Amino acid sequence: MPFIDLLSENIKTLFPGFEGRFVHAENLTIAYWDIKKGSVLPPHSHIHEQITHILSGKLELKIGQEIKVIEPGIVAVIPSNVVHSGIAITDCVALDVFTPVREDYKLL
Repeated sequence: MPFIDLLSENIKTLFPGFEGRFVHAENLTIAYWDIKKGSVLPPHSHIHEQITHILSGKLELKIGQEIKVIEPGIVAVIPSNVVHSGIAITDCVALDVFTPVREDYKLL
């Protein structure tokens, strides 16, 4: 399917306060997130490389031992198997790109 209407995709909750819509291609997954202020992304890791881009708002993100507040204009690159976590400083809209495809997100 070459075109996807994001507004028709079902919203799925991965963690409390993290509501997402997912697009899966052969080798990558894109996640669009609406994140509520104060929501916590617990420490976790996965085999996927990940790029996180905050489109609006502010998210404090910890990657390994480094912590930074990311906001529009700052992109986070999370290597495979590195523990990361975060907390929403404000309401946020975020875009995540994962490779390889997130098969676990297809099951949500």
